[in-house]
Amino acid sequence: MISSFFSKTKPINYVVLSAFLVLFFGLYLIFGPNVDRIGRNYFLDTVTLGALVMQLFVINEIIRKEKATDFSSYAMLFFVLLLIVFPESMMDRNVVFCTFFILLSLWRLLAIKSIKNVKHKIFDATLFIGIASLFVDWALLFLLLVFLVINLYDRNTLKNWLVPFTAISTLGILLFTVLKLFNKLPFLQDHYTFNMGSFQNGFFSFKMIKILVYVLFILVLNVLVFLKLRKKGSGKLLTLRILSFAFVLSLVASFLSFNRADLIILGIFPASVFMTNYLETFKQNRYKEVAIVLLLFLPFFVLAVQMSS
Repeated sequence: MISSFFSKTKPINYVVLSAFLVLFFGLYLIFGPNVDRIGRNYFLDTVTLGALVMQLFVINEIIRKEKATDFSSYAMLFFVLLLIVFPESMMDRNVVFCTFFILLSLWRLLAIKSIKNVKHKIFDATLFIGIASLFVDWALLFLLLVFLVINLYDRNTLKNWLVPFTAISTLGILLFTVLKLFNKLPFLQDHYTFNMGSFQNGFFSFKMIKILVYVLFILVLNVLVFLKLRKKGSGKLLTLRILSFAFVLSLVASFLSFNRADLIILGIFPASVFMTNYLETFKQNRYKEVAIVLLLFLPFFVLAVQMSS
């Protein structure tokens, strides 16, 4: 029953998941541990929530147009469930906005496979990464993904390799002009520090164990998905290769900045795609049903353990 509901992409699926995300965000904001509620700007929290809901819409469009999975709502479902596993990340506005623009960048990069308006898509993707870096400096790592995609799809056109530099220069000039106008030039020096941080709560804290289990789980799924789809000769392999690299970059950003472990959610969309593709390899619906029920239960179990510890 649950699997059949999310196997479709009707507006009701988007509404249900959005409503659930809004409800959970609100409850965690009110009752969640380690949430600073004194002097909190709830207007910005509302904007942050809007960015999270918009990401569901973007994910649905990526699935529909770029065919990263079969056309279903599973990826949106898993995206929401993984957010529940890392609820503290939703409380960090900068990380949420950064994730939003990285997702837009991934959308443009995956769209390059059509080999239409390649330079425009490269420019847009690079620009979105640059904007994402205004919220989290380590987002600039995703520029490596731009060059990987160029190498995969159209490496022989020299102009393609120059476009990212044009996009970054354009954003840099605009940013410098605005900062100069408002006398905020120190922002650049203060923001782009690329601090590597340290383990504040210990390597074996619940938070770090949760992240390590999540990473291991997704990496195993990634390997299994590639093995299964390679046997079928699926056309998704190149798309999944790009998303795999994006996931690895999210891990690098997270582990280089140990005091910003919330950056782990930068890779939640690729993780959702891997989970969906693996679920789609199940031929019998009862197996899908059992897997989805377990995956629905697990995030709430993790959240309960975290809040009680």
